[in-house]
Amino acid sequence: MNGLGGLSVIFDLDGTLVDSEPNYYEATRQMLAGHGVPDFTWAEHERLVGISTLETVTLLRDRHGLRPSVPELLTETNRRYLELARTGTHAYPEMRKFVELLAAEGVRPAVASGSSPEAIEAILAGTGLGAYLRTVVSADEVPRGKPAPDVFLEAARRLGAAPADCVVLEDAAPGAAAAHAAGMRCIAIPYVAAHADAPGFGTAELLLRGGQAEFTARGAYDWLVRAARSG
Repeated sequence: MNGLGGLSVIFDLDGTLVDSEPNYYEATRQMLAGHGVPDFTWAEHERLVGISTLETVTLLRDRHGLRPSVPELLTETNRRYLELARTGTHAYPEMRKFVELLAAEGVRPAVASGSSPEAIEAILAGTGLGAYLRTVVSADEVPRGKPAPDVFLEAARRLGAAPADCVVLEDAAPGAAAAHAAGMRCIAIPYVAAHADAPGFGTAELLLRGGQAEFTARGAYDWLVRAARSG
C-alpha cells in the first residue's frame, strides 16, 4: 500500500503537465492574423492563461469585432493548435517523473483540462503520458469552465473519489480557484511567476511561487504523504 491513503490526484494539462502554451499562443496568433489582427502578443496571451479555448476565442472575438461566429473561430483555432500539438509538445521532466511515480505506487490520476477532447488526446498520445492518464475530462464536457469547479468535480466522480480526498495540480489562478471551489486541495505551480500573487493562488495549500523551476516529483509526493496523514 502506498503512503497516500485514499488521496486521488487530478492534473491540469496545459502549463502544468506540458508546456503547451507556446502552441496555443501560435495557434491563436495565426487565427487572429488571418482575420486582420496581426499584432497579438505573448504578453496578451499570458493574461489569458488558465481559461478555456472557448472562453478565449469568445473574448477575442468581442474585443476585436471579428465577423465569424464563435464556433467557426473555435474550430479554426483548434485545427491550428492540433497541427502544432501533434508535431511537438514538451512534457515537463519532473512532472513526467511524478506521473510515473504515482503509477508505480498504484495511484490512478486524472486530467481535467480546459482544452478540447481532441487536443487532450493528441497531447497525451504525443508525449506518452496517455499510458498513465486514462481518466480525462475536458471543459467541453461540463457546463462551466474554470474558475467554476465543474471539470474537477467531474474528474473526481469518474475516479470514484470524494472531492475532499482529491489534490489538484494547477498552473493558473482560475484553476486554483476552481479546485478550491470544488472542495479540493491544490498544489499551485504558476506558469507565469509574476502572477503568483493573483487571488486565486491564495487558496492553494501549496504554492510554488517559482513555478516549474521549484517543482520536483519527490517533493510533490512527500507533500502528498504529509497531506494524507493530516487528513
